Amino acid sequence: YPLSIFFIVVNEFCERFSYYGMRAVLVLYFKYFLQWDDNLSTAIYHTFVALCYLTPILGALIADSWLGKFKTIVSLSVVYTIGQAVMSVSSINDLTDHNRDGSPDNVSVHIALSMIGLILIALGTGGIKPCVAAFGGDQFGDDQEKQRSRFFSIFYLSINAGSLLSTIITPILRAQECGIHSKQRCYPLAFGVPAALMAVSLGK
Repeated sequence: YPLSIFFIVVNEFCERFSYYGMRAVLVLYFKYFLQWDDNLSTAIYHTFVALCYLTPILGALIADSWLGKFKTIVSLSVVYTIGQAVMSVSSINDLTDHNRDGSPDNVSVHIALSMIGLILIALGTGGIKPCVAAFGGDQFGDDQEKQRSRFFSIFYLSINAGSLLSTIITPILRAQECGIHSKQRCYPLAFGVPAALMAVSLGK
C-alpha cells in the first residue's frame, strides 16, 4: 500500500469527526447561546446543511479545472480549519460579557462570527468532499485492484467511525461547564475539539 493511504484515511476520520461533531450541537448553540427561536434555528441549520451539499460542485470545478485534487484538498482544508476555529471563538461567552452577568452583552458579534465560521466550514467540507476519495484511488496502480478495493472499504469505515464517535462525544463535551467569569455550557470545547481534529487532519 502507498504510505499516503494511511494519511488519507486518518484525514477523512478527523474531517468527519469535525463536521458531525460541530453539527451535533449546532441547533442547541443557536437556541440556547444565540437565543434564537425554533423556527430561525431550524432554518439556519438546514440552510447550512444544504450549502454543505451544494459546495461539492464548486470543489469539483476547482479541482478539475484549476488546482488539481491535492491542492484543492489542502487549500480548502485550511479554509475549513479557519472556519472551525472562528466557530469556536464565536461561542466564547466571555468575549463580550463585559458586565460578567453570564450572558453576552453584544450577541450580534457572536452571530456575525458564527455565520462567517459556518460559511467557511460549508466551503471547506463541501469543497474537499468530491476530491478525497478520488485522490485516494489515484494512489494505486493498475495492478493493485485488490488493494484499491480494500482501501475504499477502510475509507468508508473511517467516515462512519468519525461520524459515530463525534455524535457521541461532542454532546458530552458541550455538557461540561466552562468560562472565565461565569460557568456556561461549554460550546467552545464542543466546537474546539472538532477544530483541533481538523487541524490534525490538515497536518496529515
